[in-house]
This record gives sequence, structure tokens and C-alpha cells, in this order.
Amino acid sequence: MIGVGLLLASGAAAPVGMLAPQAAFAVNPDEVLADPALEARARALSAGLRCLVCQNQSIDDSNADLARDLRLLVRQRLAAGDTDEQVIAYLVDRYGDFVLLRPPLQWDTMLLWAAPAAILLAGVAAAWLATRRSGRREVERLDAAEEAALAKAVDGELR
Repeated sequence: MIGVGLLLASGAAAPVGMLAPQAAFAVNPDEVLADPALEARARALSAGLRCLVCQNQSIDDSNADLARDLRLLVRQRLAAGDTDEQVIAYLVDRYGDFVLLRPPLQWDTMLLWAAPAAILLAGVAAAWLATRRSGRREVERLDAAEEAALAKAVDGELR
């Protein structure tokens, strides 16, 4: 009980920032821009860009070398005076819509948007077919001799 009290007391004395959950960014200190406004824009853009190596993380969260290169490229473009839209357009021209964590709904990205629903529907259909097939099995009927032997065995056990 004393250990819990000491733990709580030490936690209460800790700065609030230490107790709050922190985001796990992979941005290195040497990548951070000196201008806080540009850095905030870079972070906002990076959060929406996919790491092409990890494929399920933003470039802000990834430690991959390519993600670092993309973070630096975003910061270079912003420092050169590009707007957010120009930076995104530059990256999409270079890497395609796949670089966006939320690609736009277009004909060429329809597969990216429809694939999860198609996979889910295929799984539901497969499960439904499997249960239908398992329920259709015919039960073999016993012939007269087998029924008599079964009745005799049941009568013998019940006595």
C-alpha cells in the first residue's frame, strides 16, 4: 500500500506534459524547420502522406529512409515558397496518388477505395456458401437390419 502511495505521489509531482501520451513522430531534430509556422505546415502535410516503404504509416511516423527523404523534400518545397497544394501536387506527380494516405476518389483510384469492401463481401459470401454446403449433406438412412441392431443395442443398454 505504501508503494502505491509513493507511486501516486511521484506521479502527482511530475509535470503534466510527462504524463500525457506523446505522439510517436520519426522526425529527427535536424529535419525541423526554424520557422514554427512552416514546421507546422510541414507536419500537417506529412501526416497525410503515405510512407511508400511502410505503406500503412504516414511519413511523419515512419523511420524508413524514403520517409525521411520525403519529409526533407516537403520542408524544402515549403521553404522555397510552395503552397501546400503545390507540395502535394509535386509529390503526386512524382509518386502517384498512392503517396496520399487518403487518395481522391477517381476512376484510377477506384480499386484503392473498393478493395476493402470487395474483400469483406467476398469473405461474407465464402462463409455463407460454406455454411450452406455443410447444411446440405444428406443423412444416410439405416436399413432394416441396422435399425433392428440399433434397437437391440439401445434396449440392452437401458436395462
